[in-house]
Amino acid sequence: MKIQLALDRMGIADAIQLTREVEDSIDWIEVGTSLIKEFGVASIQQLKQAFLKKIIVADIKTIDNARYEFEICFKAGADVATVMGVSPIVTIDACMEVAKRYDKKVMIDLLNTSAEQKQALLKYKDAIFCDHVSKDEQEEKGRQNDGTKGCTLFDDPSIQLAVAGGITLDSIDRLSKTLNPAVVIIGSAITKADNPAEAAAKFKQMSLQLHPGGL
Repeated sequence: MKIQLALDRMGIADAIQLTREVEDSIDWIEVGTSLIKEFGVASIQQLKQAFLKKIIVADIKTIDNARYEFEICFKAGADVATVMGVSPIVTIDACMEVAKRYDKKVMIDLLNTSAEQKQALLKYKDAIFCDHVSKDEQEEKGRQNDGTKGCTLFDDPSIQLAVAGGITLDSIDRLSKTLNPAVVIIGSAITKADNPAEAAAKFKQMSLQLHPGGL
């Protein structure tokens, strides 16, 4: 189980500093949507330059203009870029084509997708699928992704699943049992902790306990 650190609502320098504190315990680094919107592709470039050996995820949340947005992310150093699952199929097709050309990966964000849309997305065998509870749902309604609803369309073990949305040490065990994710995306439980390094280490230890043989 990979630990993806989500970096949002901070400056680039602060994002780099925080990541240095926790880098031994995390696997992937997400350049969050708010970071990209505020500072542009420079945020992707600088995080990649600072952590050359880490997988960099550009959470661009593309919903249109796919080729342009994915190309600027990959040229800036991203290894993975995100597209919304509610996008037109032609948009997702374009994301997949650009990613293949750059030898990169696509993460499809399932936020607000219907069961029918999820079924249609199953054709993208090379994509990573993100089961996502939104920030607004977390902050306005107190929801967290604890795996209780499950992403039952993705029971196929060959499909890479990521989970995101208010994940805590208390919920990660349930998520592992219900969804068996390949990637767990963690933001404020690490970034807003009194001791981010200690918090990240606890998540890493938990992931190793749940999947001692790795994924």
